[in-house]
Amino acid sequence: MEQVAADISANILLSKSIFRMELYAPSIAAKVVPGQFVMVRTSEDGCDPLLRRPFSVHNTTSAGEVHIVYKVLGKGTQLMSRMAAGGTVDLVGPLGKGFALEDTEHFIVGGGMGIAPMQLLTDKIVDRYGKEKVHLLLGARNKDELCAFQGYYSAKVALDVQLATDDGSLAHKGFVTDLLREAGEQYGAGRRMVYCCGPQPMMKAVASLSRKYGWRCQISLETMMACGIAACLGCTVESTRQNSKGGNYLHVCQDGPVFNEEDITW
Repeated sequence: MEQVAADISANILLSKSIFRMELYAPSIAAKVVPGQFVMVRTSEDGCDPLLRRPFSVHNTTSAGEVHIVYKVLGKGTQLMSRMAAGGTVDLVGPLGKGFALEDTEHFIVGGGMGIAPMQLLTDKIVDRYGKEKVHLLLGARNKDELCAFQGYYSAKVALDVQLATDDGSLAHKGFVTDLLREAGEQYGAGRRMVYCCGPQPMMKAVASLSRKYGWRCQISLETMMACGIAACLGCTVESTRQNSKGGNYLHVCQDGPVFNEEDITW
């Protein structure tokens, strides 16, 4: 973990209220593994907002950049949306536990802003194992939200890419879990891995489907984080396994954000 003053290379509007910020932070970029996150100080004076904001790492570059994708929802992200290239942000990372990669059949399931960490994950899997057994299942509420990631999934045309929107404005009308259910019926039981990030109800459904087909499943949880280093106890989740102190609660920032789905009490 490092704290750096990261230069802003770009802050690009991708779609309605969704931005990609590109930060020059080579010491962090060199260490990031898929699924890890960074904490961004969004205030100029360090006081308002007081707390940093956590963002999963969308991608890194060989030039030493760390990319994050964020949606403008509150004061912190509103301030971020007004930051311009040439400025700097106070950045801490990489933090947390990332995805564990294996040589198997890969189903990468992203929902809404949960698609953000999946580019780095996909690229690492393809680089390590090839593209033949990689399947991207991506869903969002509507076309605008999904198109924010078009530069990501359209570049993966050699992969099996399937898209869904809740309102049917792009591709399959319905949930991304519909696509996973269809994949389960098509491929059946076997040595397969599901990687998932998105809204909690979606991840719960993905976990259930994975158990149904006998597939292993890793999920990346999104919770409110104040510190990112397990000091504030604000991001605890109930678990089916015990922590080091004998309790049944884990810290998303330290024990995760990536967990095996069977470790979470749904």
